[in-house]
Amino acid sequence: MPHQSVSVLDGSTFVVSDRHGNIDPSARLPPHGFFSEDTRFVSRWCLSVQGEATDILSNAHADYFAAEFFLVGPSPEFHSAPSLGIVRQRLLGDAWMEDVIVVNHRDEHVAVAVDLEVDADFADLFEVKDNAIRQRDVVAEVGDRRLVLRYRNGDFLRETHITVSEDATIEPGALILDLWLAPREERRISFVITPHSERHDRVQRPRRHAGSFRELRRERGEELGAWMEGAPQLETTSDLLRHTYERSLADLAALRFYPAIAVEHGSLPAAGLPWFMTLFGRDSLITSYQALPYRPELARTTLMTLASRQGTVRDDFRDEEPGKILHEIRFGELTAIGERPHSPYFGAADTTPLFLVVLDEYERWTGDTETVLALEPNARAALEWIDRDGDLDGDGYVEYQTRNPETGLVNQCWKDSWNSILYADGHIAEGPVATCEIQGYVYDAKRRSARLARDVWGDPSLAERLDAEADELRRRFLEDFWIPGRESFALALDGRKQQVDSLCSNMGHLLWSAILDQPGADAVTTHLMDSSLYSGWGVRTMAACEGGYNPVEYHNGTVWPHDNSLIAAGLARYGYHDAAGRIAVDTVRAGGFFAHRLPEVFAGCDQELTFAPVEYPTASSPQAWAAGATLLLLTTVLGLRPGPEGVECDPYVPATFGDIELRGISGRWGQADATSRARTRLRG
Repeated sequence: MPHQSVSVLDGSTFVVSDRHGNIDPSARLPPHGFFSEDTRFVSRWCLSVQGEATDILSNAHADYFAAEFFLVGPSPEFHSAPSLGIVRQRLLGDAWMEDVIVVNHRDEHVAVAVDLEVDADFADLFEVKDNAIRQRDVVAEVGDRRLVLRYRNGDFLRETHITVSEDATIEPGALILDLWLAPREERRISFVITPHSERHDRVQRPRRHAGSFRELRRERGEELGAWMEGAPQLETTSDLLRHTYERSLADLAALRFYPAIAVEHGSLPAAGLPWFMTLFGRDSLITSYQALPYRPELARTTLMTLASRQGTVRDDFRDEEPGKILHEIRFGELTAIGERPHSPYFGAADTTPLFLVVLDEYERWTGDTETVLALEPNARAALEWIDRDGDLDGDGYVEYQTRNPETGLVNQCWKDSWNSILYADGHIAEGPVATCEIQGYVYDAKRRSARLARDVWGDPSLAERLDAEADELRRRFLEDFWIPGRESFALALDGRKQQVDSLCSNMGHLLWSAILDQPGADAVTTHLMDSSLYSGWGVRTMAACEGGYNPVEYHNGTVWPHDNSLIAAGLARYGYHDAAGRIAVDTVRAGGFFAHRLPEVFAGCDQELTFAPVEYPTASSPQAWAAGATLLLLTTVLGLRPGPEGVECDPYVPATFGDIELRGISGRWGQADATSRARTRLRG
């Protein structure tokens, strides 16, 4: 997040404020507020002391779930020592707890007025994102040390409950405390802010409700410690790699949430703060794939939950068809009243083949055939969707075109912004669109499903058919998508079956899915590592020589860590270990400029132009598949893959990373270790 904001989060619930700890509804990048279930439960939370705003000394943000703000009261003169110290301690768990500690630095009694301005606009997150917040009739209920703010629209109900530990004057828009402090006294006032709704999508995790701020923070710290200890332990001589690895694991912990839709009350990775704190099919599947050797339980919960919400009918409003895997689910008001289709929304053409890819990879790592057998009907339905509704015109390729022109997504690939599919001259391609990487995902999905049919489902005839279909798809793809004049593969085929000829990072995913032959892989690799596509911090989403290129356009010139992690895995698959190692080093090096937290995306400015990667203004941070990028890059340089008798390690580790040992890799074999010392280190 930008430096002027401080966020604390707990899965899909989060608080974003300024550096003083105040929440200002006019803030835009990022939006301030207390958010849960896609609703802003607190839109204003501003502290004043003695009738004036406080001055900031510093703040601390050691853990994702806690923050502290060190403030002083207003001073009459510039050089005078402040007579009052104020510490705001913020903790997020099943509720938002905030302690305000007021310290009297003087040797005499002092009267202190502490005021908190409070408001809740109950805005839907889509409204906040679009800066189009409608006025709502909010009812305030004042009680003893308690304020309830309530909004109802038919069956849609949201309430914010606020309690205070001290006697206070409580008004609909303010909590007012008049304190009388003894000399050198410290007074702690505790506030608890709890979101309530008519449904309980947020599962309450088992917890010791110890009561005090310190005890609750210690409890949360122990929970985080257990998560970190449950992942493989990395030993490396590279501090940069170690810090980025640990931050990535912590970010995945922060983004875990426990919605009621999750199977067996397991945790799912929310996509990213602040806009995407919910289940996304694509993001959750790719994150689960990246994290399989590290936290395999994420993949199981993701697969089971997505299967439970698999499409069953044809619904134009939600772009749903039978067998299709969802794109996004939301719980805010606009979805509840039917203005938005996200209940769930199915506008993604790649989630369904990716579901099959992750299902096979999950079985390879874990040996959990029970889950794969349970999901066999869902996998078969997904395969049927690919051949039936996914192929809009029967040409053997999966295309997309929304049937909801009002609120549906125009582009339904991972680059899902409206202007992401451009010709080399910068013009927008008209649909239906068949992007290259989705065909690669389909190829991989059929190959992997053939293995599952043969080895797990006991259906050799299905396996034979799927392998034959994959062979034919590959043959046709290499002909239809190849652009002889550019020695490259088309970004997509448009609605007229014309090649969309811009050079983009999508071609790198073709290496990951292994749909290319070796000459095709050689050509793609040359483009990916050329200065037009490679910024020095990673592969750009679009080459700088293209008409639509802009280094700060969301999908047309930026650098995405997750994109680069998949590309690196594909490069290694075809034997380009030096190139894969370079991407790994440069991605981790870029993370060092973001306090070791890889953001969703950063600008594609050339490294020769900037001494550091340039922030993208609205990038999510933390973001799930950006956090997962470090894990997949580590898997790639160590050459980790599941084998029949244990984890196999064929390392090509760049010298920059030094010696690496990864201990406690979970899999069908139990626990295993891997080391880089099995092979001479590469340059990097």
